Amino acid sequence: MEPENQTSVPEFILLGLSKEAELQPLLFGLFLSMYLITFIGNLLIILAVIRDSHLHTPMYFFLSNLSFTDICFTSTTIPKMLLNIQMKNKMITYEGCITQMYFFMLFGALDNFLLTVMAYDRFVAICHPLHYTVIMNHKVCGLLLLLSWVLTVLDSLVHGLMVLHLSFCTELEIPHFFCELNQVIQLACSDPFLNYLVMYIAAVLLGAMPLTGILFSYTKIVSSILRISSAGGKYKAFSTCGSHLSVVSLFYGTGFGVYLSSAVSQNSRASAIASVMYTVVTPMLNPFIYSLRNKDIKQALRKIFS
Repeated sequence: MEPENQTSVPEFILLGLSKEAELQPLLFGLFLSMYLITFIGNLLIILAVIRDSHLHTPMYFFLSNLSFTDICFTSTTIPKMLLNIQMKNKMITYEGCITQMYFFMLFGALDNFLLTVMAYDRFVAICHPLHYTVIMNHKVCGLLLLLSWVLTVLDSLVHGLMVLHLSFCTELEIPHFFCELNQVIQLACSDPFLNYLVMYIAAVLLGAMPLTGILFSYTKIVSSILRISSAGGKYKAFSTCGSHLSVVSLFYGTGFGVYLSSAVSQNSRASAIASVMYTVVTPMLNPFIYSLRNKDIKQALRKIFS
């Protein structure tokens, strides 16, 4: 196929999750419901943290930012998917595709960093309780949040700029419901070696390193909890990080599940369906995990509705 210059690429075609016309109303209703639950659930967490002065602590500061990130994360993909189903049009412009890809990477990576920072927060709270307020002061929390934003913005910007230098062929069908980096690169006619190289380096630096930090934090946390003599003390200590551990397990579990399914199966449509777990289901479940397992959040939510 003859390559086109990237500036002349008119639009990509998002094939979505299914070609069956009779399934489109079902998919529309299902994803609209999940998006609304995700948006409202995470918005309630943010409002609860803002309104309740008892929640003005580092743990809930990062939790509210995680909820904001989850709203943005799902908003980069689901509204466009719903619009395409409603309009019966699978097209997305070149500019729209690059923009969607950029923000999807940004908020996905930011989720990763925030979970790492929250693990560090729990590590300090449990392993160094007497120094917690000194270590996790407002300045440190702000710097950790700023660092997370800077790293994710730079990472997404590098990937986005490198995609802009690719030339694309006339076959521009993406077997997914959004513009995913790897899927877009596969459509290139020019050599994507540098893109893949940067992508794998970034995966190691911005993926494996935060996961290592989380594992290190929880190794120390578990070690400290086991040294507590009373059963009540152990339960209280573990309950402060149980919700976060559940969210981390869900985030990385679904992410690795998608990676393994795409590595084992060459079916791109199956991988797209599997990716729904971490792009939609995980952000939707996060508010439930934190609200059901956290008395402080429950009380704050009651105040909102009272």
